[in-house]
Amino acid sequence: EYPRRTDGTTSTRHISLPVFYQIIAGGSIMRSVVTPFFLATLISLTASSLGFANDHIVPLGSLNLEHVRQGWGTPQVDRNVVGDPIRIAGKTFERGVGTHADSIIRLRLDGRAKTFCAYCGVDDSVGGRGSVRFRIFVDGRPRFDSGLMHGGDPAKPVEVDLKNASSMLLWVTSGGDDIHYDHADWADAHFVAEENAVIECVAAPAEEKIILTPKPGPEPRLNNAKVYGCRPGRPFLYRIPATGRRPMQFTAEGLPETLRLDPTTGIIRGSAPSKPGTYSVVFTAKNDVGSDRRRFDIVVGQTLALTPPMGWNHWYSWYGFVTESHIRRAADQMIASGMADFGYSYVNIDDGWMVNPKHSDPKRAGVPREPDGTIRSNAYFPDMAALADYVHAKGLKIGLYTSPGPNTCLGGYTGAYGHERQDAETFAAWGYDFLKYDWCSYGRVATGEGLERYQKPYRQMGEILVGLDRDIVYNLCQYGMGNVWEWAADVHGNCWRTTGDLGLARGGALPGFYHIGFANAEHHAYAKPGHWNDPDYLLIGYVGDARHQSPPKPTPLTPNEQYSYMSMWCLMAAPLIFSGDMEHLDAFTLNILCNAEVIGVDQDPLGKQGKIIRRTDDQFVMVKPLEDGAAAVGLFNITEIPIEISIDWTELGRTGPQQVRDLWRQQDVGTFASGFRCEVPRHGVMLIRVETAD
Repeated sequence: EYPRRTDGTTSTRHISLPVFYQIIAGGSIMRSVVTPFFLATLISLTASSLGFANDHIVPLGSLNLEHVRQGWGTPQVDRNVVGDPIRIAGKTFERGVGTHADSIIRLRLDGRAKTFCAYCGVDDSVGGRGSVRFRIFVDGRPRFDSGLMHGGDPAKPVEVDLKNASSMLLWVTSGGDDIHYDHADWADAHFVAEENAVIECVAAPAEEKIILTPKPGPEPRLNNAKVYGCRPGRPFLYRIPATGRRPMQFTAEGLPETLRLDPTTGIIRGSAPSKPGTYSVVFTAKNDVGSDRRRFDIVVGQTLALTPPMGWNHWYSWYGFVTESHIRRAADQMIASGMADFGYSYVNIDDGWMVNPKHSDPKRAGVPREPDGTIRSNAYFPDMAALADYVHAKGLKIGLYTSPGPNTCLGGYTGAYGHERQDAETFAAWGYDFLKYDWCSYGRVATGEGLERYQKPYRQMGEILVGLDRDIVYNLCQYGMGNVWEWAADVHGNCWRTTGDLGLARGGALPGFYHIGFANAEHHAYAKPGHWNDPDYLLIGYVGDARHQSPPKPTPLTPNEQYSYMSMWCLMAAPLIFSGDMEHLDAFTLNILCNAEVIGVDQDPLGKQGKIIRRTDDQFVMVKPLEDGAAAVGLFNITEIPIEISIDWTELGRTGPQQVRDLWRQQDVGTFASGFRCEVPRHGVMLIRVETAD
C-alpha cells in the first residue's frame, strides 16, 4: 500500500527508485532473482501500473560530463574515479558517476525533470580513508546535505524534487582537511523526467567584467610605499609612483645629499648614504589641478625589500621562447600602461636567457661560457648590460634567473653550479637588481643530509649577494622544500616560494590559486619586512598554458575569481609579480592590478601577513593588521552560489563602532556597531578596511 495524500487519494510518485530497489531487494523475493534485467522489467511494469509510464529515466552518466570540475582525475561513468566498479561500504553499484572532491556538476533543466535519485558515499577504493560532503542545490537553494561522510560509511539515499526547476548543482567538498583519498560516488544516479526533458551538464555561467576600481583623477596621487630598504653606499634608483595628469613636478624634502631627484620624471638616482639609519623624506607631486604629499622613509641597513617586491616576470607569457625584445617591450608597457605609477618596478627575465649547448635553435645554442668562465647569454639576448641600461633609463629595475645546479629548469640551459660567485659578480656588473635562484637540477649534485642539503646552495649565494657592491633582491625558488619559510631569512632570502608552480596547480571546484593561497597562508608567522612568503605570480590577463608552454591567451579565471586572487595575495603580503602578457593589458586586467588602496594593503609598512581566522566549506575570512591600527579584512565566498558572509568585531579583537570602507570601490560603506555582513558572489570577495569610528 503506497502513501496517501492528505486528500485521501493514493500518491503514485512518492517512492524513489533507489528506495524501490531497496524494497524489492530486501523483500520476500529471492535475492538471486533480483538481476538488473529483472529490476528493469519490474520497474517498467510497475511504472505502467502506477500511472507514470510516460516518465523517462535519465542516468546521470548518460550526460556529456565535459564541464565537470573536480580536484583530481576526470569523472567516470559507471566506475569510480580510478576506473574500478563503484562500491560503497561493501555494496556494489552497477551505475553512477565516480568523481573526486572537490567537484562540481552543474546542470541545466527545462522544468520537466521531476526527481533526482541516487546514493552517495566515499568509494571503497580508498580503504576507509577519505572524508567528503555531498550537497545539492536546486535553483540556488539547498535541497540535500549528506553531512560529513568517511570511507566505510554506508551510502546515503538521495531523493530531490525537481518540479519546475531550471538548474541543479551536485557539489562534493573535502571534509575540511585536504582532498587526498576523497573518491566520491554518485551511485545509481538518475533523473525521473518527462520524455524529451532537457537535462544537460553545463559550464559555470559567464560573468560580466565589471570594473570596480575608480579611474584615477587628473589630480596627483602619490602611490609609493612608505619605507624602502637599501645597503650603505650601493647604487640607488627609484621612480616615484604617482597618478595624475602630466606634466607633473616632484620634490623630495629631506632627500640625502648622495641622491638626486629629476623633478619632471620623479626618478631618484645616486648612491645610498654610507651611514646606516632612517632618512625621512616627504614627496610632493604637483600639477595644474592639485598636489599631494606622502612620506617615504629610506632605511639604510642590511635589509632590502621592506615591502613585497612588485613587478613583472616573463615566464607564464613567453616561457623558453623569450627574447630581449619581449623584455624591452614589457618595460615600455610598464610605463605606458600606468602600472609603474602604482608601484610596479621590477622587469624580470626568467629561464631561457643563457646558452643551451644542445638546443635545436642555433640562436639559443653555442658555447655557454667564455674561456675565463664568464657566463654568456644566447643570441636572443645580445647585450645583457645594455638591456639593463634600457630598463634603468625608465626608472625601473631589472631582474634575472639562474639555478644553483648545472642546468636550469628548461633543461640544458647553463646554471651557476661551480661558478656561483663569478656569475653573481657578472650579474652585478651588468646592473641587475633581482635574482631568482631556482633549485632545478641541483638535486643531481646536492650533498649533505637533512636541512643542510636544502640550505647549502641558498646560503652560499645569499652570502655572495650581501657582499656585492650592488643591491640585489634575493628570491629563493625551491618550492617549499625543507620548510624553507623557517630558515630562508637566515640565508639572506628576501622572498621564497612556499609551494609548487601555481601555473601547474590543478583546481577542482576552486581554481588552483585558492589551494596555493591556503598553503601559503599557513606560514603567516614567518613573514616580516624584508622577508616574504611567495605563493607565485599573478596569472591574470593573457597567460600561457604552463603544461604545454603555449602562447598567451585569456585567463580562464572569472572576473570574481580575479578579484579574489588579487585580494588574497595582498592580504598575504605576497610579492606582486604579474606574469601575463604586457602587450595585452585590457582595462579589466589593469583594474585588478592597479587599485592603489588594495595595493596599499600589500605594501603596508607594518609588514604583517594576514591570516585566515575562519574557514568553512562555504567561506573564509582573512585578516591583516595595518600600520595605523586598522585591519584589512577579506570575506571570501568559495561556494557556487551567492551567499551572505558576516564578521563580528569581536572576531577581530575590536570593540565599539567601526567604520568600514570598500577597498575595491574605494568607498566608505558606513559605521557599524557590532559587525558587518554583505552578500558576496560566487567565488567573489568583499575586501574592506575596518577602523575604529571617530
